[in-house]
Amino acid sequence: MNEAEFARVALPHLDAAYTLARWLLRDPVAAEDVVQDAMLRALTYFAGFRGTNARAWLLQIVRNTAYARMAQRRGVQEEPLDPDGKHEHLADPGGDPEAALQGAEVVSALHRALAALPAELRECVVLRELEEMSYRDIARVTGVPAGTVMSRLFRARQMLLRIGRDAGAKERTA
Repeated sequence: MNEAEFARVALPHLDAAYTLARWLLRDPVAAEDVVQDAMLRALTYFAGFRGTNARAWLLQIVRNTAYARMAQRRGVQEEPLDPDGKHEHLADPGGDPEAALQGAEVVSALHRALAALPAELRECVVLRELEEMSYRDIARVTGVPAGTVMSRLFRARQMLLRIGRDAGAKERTA
């Protein structure tokens, strides 16, 4: 297999690779570096790819590369993707500034809630809800049984609900 075949197989999944890396690392710049490293690894080992599921194969490489990067920087405090909300990009909801502000607040709250999840739960949510992967493919990417994926998704959703309820309670008392 050659570079053109690699590009045909791997490049359509580049956005998914970046999304996963960004949510795992919580740093857009580090995510770009991880995706670049992962793509180089994928190209290096492309001859061993058996053509079953390129997306899951690539995302597994991205995940492994991201976890290796996180292990390197242990002890360094992680920061949220966008702590002050300055870089939120929302489509214009029809010119209503109040609706735009409310939409930005919802997106920001969701980002904070996802960032608060432990990495193994956050990756399952990102792969399932943002990348719309099957449980089987998520299991392949994460290297755990499908039952564990389902359990992690359940726990992540419960934590997200609790975070949402706590935020709503704080809002009502303020």
